[in-house]
Amino acid sequence: MDITALQTRLAAMADAPVLVVGDVMVDYFVYGTVGRVSAEAPVPVLARTQHSVMLGGAGNVARNIAELGGEPTLVGVLGDDRAAQEADTLLDDGELPSWIVVEPERPTTTKTRFVAGGQQLLRVDDETTRPIESATEDTLVEQVGLAAAETRAVLLSDYGKGVVTPRVIAACLAAARRAGAPLIVDSKARHFGVYGDADLVKPNAAELAFATGLPTATDAEIEAALAAALAAAPCRAILVTRASQGMSLAVRGRRVRHFSRPSPEVFDTAGAGDTALAALGLALAGGADLNEAVEIALLASSVAVEKAGVAAVSADELLEAEFAAHREPAEAKIVTREGLLRQVARWRERGLKVGFTNGCFDILHPGHVAYLTQARGWCDRLIVAVNSDASVRRAKGPERPVNSLEARALVLAGLACVDLVTAFDDDTPAELIAAARPDLLVKGGDYTPQSVVGADLVQGWGGEVRIATFVEGHSTTATLAKAARK
Repeated sequence: MDITALQTRLAAMADAPVLVVGDVMVDYFVYGTVGRVSAEAPVPVLARTQHSVMLGGAGNVARNIAELGGEPTLVGVLGDDRAAQEADTLLDDGELPSWIVVEPERPTTTKTRFVAGGQQLLRVDDETTRPIESATEDTLVEQVGLAAAETRAVLLSDYGKGVVTPRVIAACLAAARRAGAPLIVDSKARHFGVYGDADLVKPNAAELAFATGLPTATDAEIEAALAAALAAAPCRAILVTRASQGMSLAVRGRRVRHFSRPSPEVFDTAGAGDTALAALGLALAGGADLNEAVEIALLASSVAVEKAGVAAVSADELLEAEFAAHREPAEAKIVTREGLLRQVARWRERGLKVGFTNGCFDILHPGHVAYLTQARGWCDRLIVAVNSDASVRRAKGPERPVNSLEARALVLAGLACVDLVTAFDDDTPAELIAAARPDLLVKGGDYTPQSVVGADLVQGWGGEVRIATFVEGHSTTATLAKAARK
């Protein structure tokens, strides 16, 4: 999508009211390290280091809408248990308006994921899929009608946990029609026909295959399955999400349109479907046409899978990702201080070891490349902070730098061993180091660990300082002196 068009659409999405109905869940993540196998059974032993609690299902859809700048209202069912109390706290902390029905005998749906080294070892679900009780259903139907009065889109998140009954579906359809709003369904159902004439049903490829009994691996197979699904259900359109293959949209009476974008660095797909539903519905609520809304949903889900856990994405992150997609790969590595901190937070969520080094890098030579390559070998991601032109002049004299900041940053970003490049205008990078909090601080040449700026900071939070091997015969000063003699 064009950057200007995306900015316009995001502005229109701000404060747009969206009703979210469906299965509210609580997602637990237990993170740790695995260093041995249990003596009791052939299973890994997870040494727990941290944990997190997040809203899942319809709750995550509402959370994503709020993060993108919309105004969600959540309608759903919780039990009367500890997980429900945590869900209430998360709703309050996120300032998410909600109409929650409590069914005391029903357990709140939870998913507990155990993660080590960025990989899920196990997921434990606590749930029931039986339909909600009739009294709960009566209250839920009433609340849908009341909450939909001002909405511009109704999103139905059906995880098959018993909340989305035929009466609830009918109430959502009726409420959407009264409000003049589209009804979009994220479906796990065996037959899409249960959603009546919903404006759009959004399965993933596996769910489309499940609903039609047809393969969904290729574009041609997707098109055949979408045609079969539309023939068997009265919905107006179906959007199938296809992971790295993008999304495919079938609107009744039109040819299937396939949407794609460069594949992201996938870290965790949990909750990506919720993010796509939220972005799709909010874009439509903000006045986007269906094709624009699908492009925004695809962009949002591609950002979500780069984050750990059931993640929400912001409008700023969408713009940042779209800017990066329009730049050359090396240029995309060059970020502002704010962009640096956002990326470091993502890396840290994944449990990656972050390294940091800095310098003028006025004329890049083999010594620089050797030391940066060595530094990257000591960490999972390497940040290079570059002195601004003014900072170089203060340190090296009025004739320096030879190359501008833009040129120096671009050359560094072109190295495979460098993951991110940023600039600093101070005489030292101490403030930037304090903000980024790297796990590893590296300098090259004839430094000692004690003489490296920021060493005390990094060691103070448990990080390490290393000195890369000095490569004899290569220096910027010597290169300039040799050029001057010619």
